[in-house]
Amino acid sequence: DFEEPFTRKFLADLPVGSALDAACGTGRYAAYLTSLGHDVIGVDSSAEMLAIARGKVPDAEFRLGELRQLPVPDDAVDLVVCTLALTHQPELGPVLAEFVRVLRPGGHAVIADSRNDWPVVQPLPEGRYGHLPHRNHRASDYLAAALPLGLQVRRCEEPPLPQDMVDPAATPPERVEHPSDIWSLQLWCPEAANAASKGKPGIIIWDFQLA
Repeated sequence: DFEEPFTRKFLADLPVGSALDAACGTGRYAAYLTSLGHDVIGVDSSAEMLAIARGKVPDAEFRLGELRQLPVPDDAVDLVVCTLALTHQPELGPVLAEFVRVLRPGGHAVIADSRNDWPVVQPLPEGRYGHLPHRNHRASDYLAAALPLGLQVRRCEEPPLPQDMVDPAATPPERVEHPSDIWSLQLWCPEAANAASKGKPGIIIWDFQLA
């Protein structure tokens, strides 16, 4: 994933301790945190993804749960990591409040999120399509939610998208399955797609510390 090298740099600079990988998915950050020496708990709402994570990172503990109600005790971890998940939350406040609840004083919350408005559309049976909600939270939204909870900004970066998102020499598909399939649509107009994304932040990464 595009954001992973940048987020890893944030994490590599933090003290080793107990870490929570919130919305851990298949465990890619749980694996990295374990390699750094952290004791890791991973939480996700998908039992299927957790099964993959357990096989990938046997030294971590994985629990089924939601971001707004984490199955983790108060003051339990030194670090919370949450990547590419808050863009699917309608409100940041309740989730960040949960991060603060499980963090020990002085602990860090590292959050990485997408900075684009592209929808996620997947084909479903019988020709139907499913849409995963996506919200491009502004930097001010994160600050408005985080600062009243006692989270202090220690670092923030917005790495730009790669200069060429689309290979100009790529062959477009014979047909586009659905108008919302932006990835196929970009192949029909690579110059325009690359011009539109040039210099645009692809992600935003925060390091908050609990006072």
